[in-house]
Amino acid sequence: MPITEITDLSAPELLPYAQTSEVQLLRAFEPQPGMFIAESPKVIRRALDAGYQPLSLLMERKYINGQAQDIISRCGNIPIYTADTEVLTDITGFKLTQGALCAMRRRKLPAPESILSGAERIAVLEDVMNQTNIGAVFRSAAALGFDAVLLTPSCSDPLYRRSIRVSMGTVFRIPWTFLSGNSPEYITFLKNMGFATAAMALRENTLSIDDLRLKKEKRLAVVLGTEGEGLKDLTIRECDHVVKIPMLNGVDSLNVAAASAVAFWELRRQKQ
Repeated sequence: MPITEITDLSAPELLPYAQTSEVQLLRAFEPQPGMFIAESPKVIRRALDAGYQPLSLLMERKYINGQAQDIISRCGNIPIYTADTEVLTDITGFKLTQGALCAMRRRKLPAPESILSGAERIAVLEDVMNQTNIGAVFRSAAALGFDAVLLTPSCSDPLYRRSIRVSMGTVFRIPWTFLSGNSPEYITFLKNMGFATAAMALRENTLSIDDLRLKKEKRLAVVLGTEGEGLKDLTIRECDHVVKIPMLNGVDSLNVAAASAVAFWELRRQKQ
């Protein structure tokens, strides 16, 4: 296993760790899928468990024979770059989260049809750009038994570093892909796939999140919008249901990550 002591990130092979542009990593091997950075031993393990290919590792020296020893043994003959904690903090500009980073190859995304074929509960994100929120939505969807997450083309990529970190690697444990169209095309597509669609929105004449009509839907797509503006009016009009979470004390809305956790819990598959 080649282990290289580093003093800076100027070498071309270290570009993935020095590169601040997520888009450049995404496009690193065009027309083939690019790469992403998995951060922390737990997240790296989950990516390996999901079958993602490691390209190289950057870690604090103490991790080589410590917390990341099992990761190294799983990664085969890939380069390992290392230095003391203080050196890595200086050359990366931030303290590594739990001391380990792994550059990994992306995979071709599946078609939405293949993800939806056996699904009963899915989350749909419309134009959500905040990477922290995307990571939190994935974590809630995985924890609360949703089958998949679909994203409209304007959403931020779930394999950007912050989203992966916030999701605690659950982005590798739940199927996801991007939809090919925007509203209303994707709502029509979901309906044609047999899903009832529920728009989470602040509107009058809505269903409460605990309405039995929602729970009885065999296949349900919960559609969530971006911070502030929420879902597009056209999306809301096209959905089968418009749903609101009842709130008290003058609070009229929740952050999309918090709202998703409430919705996923309440609308999860009901055991027969």
